[in-house]
Amino acid sequence: MLNFEKLDVWHKSIALATAVYDVTKRFPADERFGLTNQMRRAAVSISSNIAEGCSRGSKPDFRRFIEIATGSAFEVVSQARIAQQQDMLTTFEHERVYQSALEIVRMLCGLRDSLAD
Repeated sequence: MLNFEKLDVWHKSIALATAVYDVTKRFPADERFGLTNQMRRAAVSISSNIAEGCSRGSKPDFRRFIEIATGSAFEVVSQARIAQQQDMLTTFEHERVYQSALEIVRMLCGLRDSLAD
């Protein structure tokens, strides 16, 4: 098992990406290269940056990747709101994505703070 696989926040970010893929399957075809792609890429970026950060040799480097992962989580929140306002996400789906992203952001902030010099 690799170090990042031991992190609860990594597992939760994988679950969020899976949820984003599930809800975006129903987005209109003309959004395939727009909001669908953007939301999926941002969601996948969270776990990817956590994993890449774990491969770095220093706390400051790892911390920077955690900050990037946090930014990607905020992107998912913003994109989910747009999708909801465009009637592509139900209120329930939006809330599920929002709450999951919020939990991940809190966990990432805690992890980032633990890496402070």
